Amino acid sequence: MIEIKNVSKSYASRKIIDGLDLQIRNGEVFGFLGPNGAGKTTTIKMITGITKIDSGDILIDGKSIAAEPIEAKKLFGLVPDNPDIFLKLKGIEYLNFLADIYDVDSAKRKEHIEKWAKEFGIYNNLNDRIQSYSHGMRQKINLIGATLHSPNNIILDEPMVGLDPKSSHMLKNMMKEYSESGKTVFFSTHVLEVAEKICDRIGIINNGKLLFVGTIDELKAQMKEEKSLEDMFLEIVEE
Repeated sequence: MIEIKNVSKSYASRKIIDGLDLQIRNGEVFGFLGPNGAGKTTTIKMITGITKIDSGDILIDGKSIAAEPIEAKKLFGLVPDNPDIFLKLKGIEYLNFLADIYDVDSAKRKEHIEKWAKEFGIYNNLNDRIQSYSHGMRQKINLIGATLHSPNNIILDEPMVGLDPKSSHMLKNMMKEYSESGKTVFFSTHVLEVAEKICDRIGIINNGKLLFVGTIDELKAQMKEEKSLEDMFLEIVEE
């Protein structure tokens, strides 16, 4: 479970996140939607401890990311919006590095890496340096690494970018499997069709303020006429 409690963040004189309150429950896929500059990535960076919170608090399974950062960071896996990390390492070196950090035993890491590297079609590239990977391949190695320690919470920032259709389909299935096992999946996306298909709930943010939280059906119930998620999203954001 991820709990965001009255969190605010400013850069210079501009408030990027304004009093954000949000709870992402165990066993759900939660989609975080908003236009560019709405505050999605800043929120994710605060959840994961990359960016300092100005006020409020964020709890990961009850652990404060501000007060107990090491303990809180053990409880999630992150796929950032930019997959260009540790480019000098080979794919397998990067995955073993993460497995060492999270104390994943050799048998479990071997099984996980083999399964998902083969599923994503990059098994034969594990001994190549990440700098030689395409954007999509880097995204896949990040996905494998984020789930290596079977965390209770998976946080993904625009995870579909750069993935081919087959890999996108596999990722969506992975996210659903995670939620069905009682774990939390929190992801930001611009792909509204994906959000509509796989999310149990969504949140819509713009200019640092949360405009809506709930199911797609609850959003539709607020509208005066039947509309697509795209039309509803645009109407809420423009208002």
